[in-house]
Amino acid sequence: MRKTSGYDILINTVMTVIVIFCVIPLALLLISSLTDNSTLIRNGYTFFPEAWSLDAYRYLVNSGSKIIRSYGMSFLVTGLGTGLSILFTTTLAYAISVPGLPGRKFLTFFVFFTMLFNGGLVPTYLMYTGTFHIKDTLMGLLLPNLLVRAYYVMMMRSYFINSLPQEVIEAARIDGASEFQTFTKVAIPMSKPIIATVILFTMIMYWNDWQNGLYYLSRKTSLYTIQNLLNRMIQEIQFLSSNAVVGQSNAAQGIPSGTVRMAIAVIGILPIAVIYPFVQKNFAKGITMGAVKG
Repeated sequence: MRKTSGYDILINTVMTVIVIFCVIPLALLLISSLTDNSTLIRNGYTFFPEAWSLDAYRYLVNSGSKIIRSYGMSFLVTGLGTGLSILFTTTLAYAISVPGLPGRKFLTFFVFFTMLFNGGLVPTYLMYTGTFHIKDTLMGLLLPNLLVRAYYVMMMRSYFINSLPQEVIEAARIDGASEFQTFTKVAIPMSKPIIATVILFTMIMYWNDWQNGLYYLSRKTSLYTIQNLLNRMIQEIQFLSSNAVVGQSNAAQGIPSGTVRMAIAVIGILPIAVIYPFVQKNFAKGITMGAVKG
């Protein structure tokens, strides 16, 4: 049995402290969503509230059909967007990792250039709505800014170059395998860690995205993802609460305006928290092996 060194104890202690600091906000978020609204307003956020309540979740359950539909749209957008993204990312990354590919340097520079510069929000919006006509369509949630990320392409390219045994790739080519067969039957099966890492990052981006819905969905609210719906609900609650303060509306009475925001956050992050443990085993390996080496 290897003797535990002082360095190991120090590292484990530091990592334990970091984990605690990461878990504490999530625990406080969950507890706050289960706290009585008047208690939360009176005493603030605490791990030991005076009174517990499910009013925030009851309020959300009353909008159950909208939430279920938005959840379904989020799963559709996340699944479809992640699948297309990983397809385009892996094929482009493998192409620019192949030695001797005509135009390889130009393609690499073109991808890298987009990491440094972009056209800005207004030109991007005008291009997508005026040229591609994605406003109030499903493509408005899939295409802008998320489908292909240059950073992931470069990270996966680095993995293909530095982490795959080039002898195996050359052996497949010598045996008569086409470039497509080498890619699908050799490179992809040996690249599961980096692919799992990119899938995780892309899933989180699509699931958490609300900006595309804000920009490109104006009339078709049936396409709202869960993030767009929850953002809309927060805005409505804030509006009703502000009107109730000045005595202009009684619609906000009975709405747990403080705790419902916490419940909305819990609902938003729940699927990611459930899925993450199943892909984390490949996460660290994919990051280290896919890192750009000097």
